[in-house]
Amino acid sequence: MMIIDRFEGDYAIIEIDEEFIRIPKKFLPKAKEGDALKIIVDEEENRKRNKRIDELMNDLFQ
Repeated sequence: MMIIDRFEGDYAIIEIDEEFIRIPKKFLPKAKEGDALKIIVDEEENRKRNKRIDELMNDLFQ
């Protein structure tokens, strides 16, 4: 579980399993100290990007 421990300037200090990391606040949703965070994989966006890459590669190698 990831918990926002505190903010220091432009950074959020995130606690993960009793360890701490610093993440720039601009990469986080609006949140406050004590909020729990979740990271998800956007499967739909991955499919779109992979399709676009395949199209560009097909155009390049034809």
